[in-house]
Amino acid sequence: MFPSILGHEAGAIVESVGEGVQSVKPGDTVVPGYTPQCKGTDCIFCMSPKTNLCPKIRGTQGNGVMPDGTSRFTLKKDGSTIYHFMGCSTFAEYTVLAEISVAKINPAADLQKACLFGCGISTGLGAVWNNAKVEPFSSVAVFGLGAVGFAVIQGAKAVGASHIVGIDVNPGKFELAKKLGCDVCYNPKDYGDTPMQQVLVKASPTGFGFDYTFDATGNVAVMRSALEAAHRGWGQCCLVGVAAAGKEISTRPFQFITGRRCMGTAFGGWKTRDAIPMLTERMLKGEIVLDHYITHRFNGVGETTKAIEALHSGDCLRAVVKYCADVD
Repeated sequence: MFPSILGHEAGAIVESVGEGVQSVKPGDTVVPGYTPQCKGTDCIFCMSPKTNLCPKIRGTQGNGVMPDGTSRFTLKKDGSTIYHFMGCSTFAEYTVLAEISVAKINPAADLQKACLFGCGISTGLGAVWNNAKVEPFSSVAVFGLGAVGFAVIQGAKAVGASHIVGIDVNPGKFELAKKLGCDVCYNPKDYGDTPMQQVLVKASPTGFGFDYTFDATGNVAVMRSALEAAHRGWGQCCLVGVAAAGKEISTRPFQFITGRRCMGTAFGGWKTRDAIPMLTERMLKGEIVLDHYITHRFNGVGETTKAIEALHSGDCLRAVVKYCADVD
């Protein structure tokens, strides 16, 4: 939808609430969630422990409007509509969200860190802990060493994976990957035309692939590599990256016949309003460290474009933009 206010990772303070809102009040510290959680007993998705894909406002959110079908944003000069983005629109000093898209967190949390739980870091950790359910002493291959991929590594290390490898075309990412738990890093450019899955299977601890593989690139060719690098007989591949519209993934059916499984994840399987407060508490206790993800900082809405440019530079994991001087 265009025009729209982008942004979906943020930490914020509630300024006001609409009629009937009960779970948050003005002054509360919150993190918006693009995957809502209505918690309704009539919602088979919220009631199921198998998924976090609450569809309560999916239709309107996908159309860039609030649950009542209208936008809360207009262009000042002519009153024309500006659409919402992913139910969040956080590239602004003020935004409006559905109550079921707001997670209340401990006010002691540093919002410049807690905002990271709005998407990428939570997604990477949850892909490991909730979706793939990586086991101790297992082998793990992570394709794509951005913030999400690093969160996958961090999550795999936390559960005791014994052999973790990272794959990226930017060798500048390798040092941090190894600090977080990678044993070996691979640059596909070093192997010419040899498919990366062949390189990885040969280098895997058993010679038959990795127990768990994760794609954090959104590139469908890399997704195929991740699947085919999974272990013969039991390997699991988790697709974390979001591919461009219309893209399709392909592989030979024999990959599945010989025991590999492929799954996907949205927001790491976390139920937003329950999980974000819990993850924040774990951060406050020192159990989840986030400092290394914040590589750039900016101030004011006007510097949002600088943050986006930093992300494109190749040496940025997360750029935090502080919009309000009185919010830490």
